[in-house]
Amino acid sequence: MSEKNSVMQGLLVTATIFLFLFLPPSACHSQSNFQLPDTLKKLRVRNIIISGNKQTKEYIIRREMPLSVGDTVEASAVLAKLEEARSFIYNTTLFLDVKVLPLFIGDDQLDIVVHVEERWYIFPIPVFQLADRSVNEWIQKYNASLSRVSYGIRFLHKNVSGRNDQFAITAINGYSRNISFNYRAPYSNPSLTEGVIVDGGFLQSMEIAVKTSTNNEIVHYKKDNFVRDAWYARGAYLSRKGLKKRETFSFSFYHIKVDDSVTLYYPTYFRSSKSSLDFPEFEYRLQFINVDNILYPLKGYTSLFSVNKRGLSWNKNIDRLSVRAGHNFYFAHANKWYSSIRLSGEIKLPFQQAFINRRAIGYGEDYLRGYELYVIDAAWSLTSKFDVKKEIASFAIPTFLNSKSYDRIPFRIYAKSFADVGYAYIQDEYDSRLNNKLLFSGGVGLDIVTIYDLKLSIEFSLNQLRQKGLFLHY
Repeated sequence: MSEKNSVMQGLLVTATIFLFLFLPPSACHSQSNFQLPDTLKKLRVRNIIISGNKQTKEYIIRREMPLSVGDTVEASAVLAKLEEARSFIYNTTLFLDVKVLPLFIGDDQLDIVVHVEERWYIFPIPVFQLADRSVNEWIQKYNASLSRVSYGIRFLHKNVSGRNDQFAITAINGYSRNISFNYRAPYSNPSLTEGVIVDGGFLQSMEIAVKTSTNNEIVHYKKDNFVRDAWYARGAYLSRKGLKKRETFSFSFYHIKVDDSVTLYYPTYFRSSKSSLDFPEFEYRLQFINVDNILYPLKGYTSLFSVNKRGLSWNKNIDRLSVRAGHNFYFAHANKWYSSIRLSGEIKLPFQQAFINRRAIGYGEDYLRGYELYVIDAAWSLTSKFDVKKEIASFAIPTFLNSKSYDRIPFRIYAKSFADVGYAYIQDEYDSRLNNKLLFSGGVGLDIVTIYDLKLSIEFSLNQLRQKGLFLHY
C-alpha cells in the first residue's frame, strides 16, 4: 500500500470516529443512512477498528461480532450485520453506548469501525433489603416497617481483568444476615468459548415461610433471634461457542438448619422430622438470546430450558426433579410501538414435595401482575404475559459532572397495557382458592428506564377477584 493511500485511510478512519463522537446520537445510530452502490454484490472485511475501550480487552469486543477480518458479506446484508454486532456488543453490559459503522474501501472491501463508551465498573452499593417478597407486600401488609429491613454493603467489580469477569462480595446485617461472594469469568479459555462461576455464602434469618394458607398468603415462623441458618457453595461451567447459544452446568451443596419447632409444628417443611439437612443440587441450563437489549428488550427473542435435580434419593425428604422452559417474543412496530409475549412453564417430580420445593407463582420474577400479594404453590404451573407499549418520552437530565459519559442521565418512558394468564396445579391436600383454576389479570402502567437500563414499573392492575391496586416493580 502506498504512503498516499495509507494517509487517505487514516483520514477516513479519523473522520468516521469524529462522526461517532460529535454528531447527534440519532445520526450515529441510524445506520440506514449508509447506502451501498447498486453495483456491489460482495464485500470483504479488510479491518475492524475499535476505539473507546480502556479497561475492556479488544478481543472481548471482537468476540461478540458476527463478522471477522477476511469474511465476505453480501452488500444487502451489511447494515443488518452491523446492527447485530452492535446489539451483541451492547449486551455484554460493559458499555453505556456502542456504535458500529462501515467504512467502504474501493468497490469490494470495507472496514468496520466500532466505538464504545465504557461504564463504571467498580461499585460500592448500599444494600436496603426487605424481608418481604416485594415492595407492595412490605407497604400493604407491614406498613413499611423498618424493623423488617436488612442493611449492608455490596462491593461489585464488573470487569476485573477486562474480560467481562465479575466479582462481588456482600455483607448484610439486620433482620437477616448474609455474607456471600461471587466470581464469574465467562471467557476463561483462549478461544473465549468457556467460563466458570464460583460462589458461596452464609445466611441467617429471623423469619421464615413455613406454609401457604388456603387464602394464598404466606404463614411465617419467627422469634426474637435467628430461626434459620444456612450455607451454600456452588461451582459452574459455562459454554458459549456461538453468539446466541449459552449452556451452564452447575453443582451446588446446601446446608440448612431451622429451629426445632419448625419441623415439629410444620412437618411438611422438610418432609422430615430432622431440623437440619444437607443436600446437593445439579442443574443444566440452555439459553438462546437474540435481543436488541438484554436488560430491557424491545426486539428479538429469548428461550430457556433447564433441568434441576435437588438431592440424590427419589421421593425422600426434599428430593426433586424440576424441568422448566420458557420463550419470550419481542416485536418492534412503527412509530415507537412495541409488543411482547412471554411464556413459561415448570413441572416438579414427584408431585409430593416438601414445602420449600413447592414454590411456583409469586416468587421473584415468576408472578402474575395483579396477584403480587399472593403466592401459589404448585406441582406444575404455566404463565403467559402480554404487553403492548409505546415510547412517550425520551430526555436527559444534566448531572454537571466533568465526564463526557456521565454528563447526563437519560430517561425513556413507555406507556403500556398488559394482560396475564396463569394456571398452577397442586394436589387436593394443598389446594387453595387460586390453585387448579385459570387465573387472569390486566392493567395499564408506565416503564421508566434510565442509566444502565435500570427499570421502574408503575402498574395499575385488576385481577379476576375484582381486586385492583397500584404496584411497583424495579
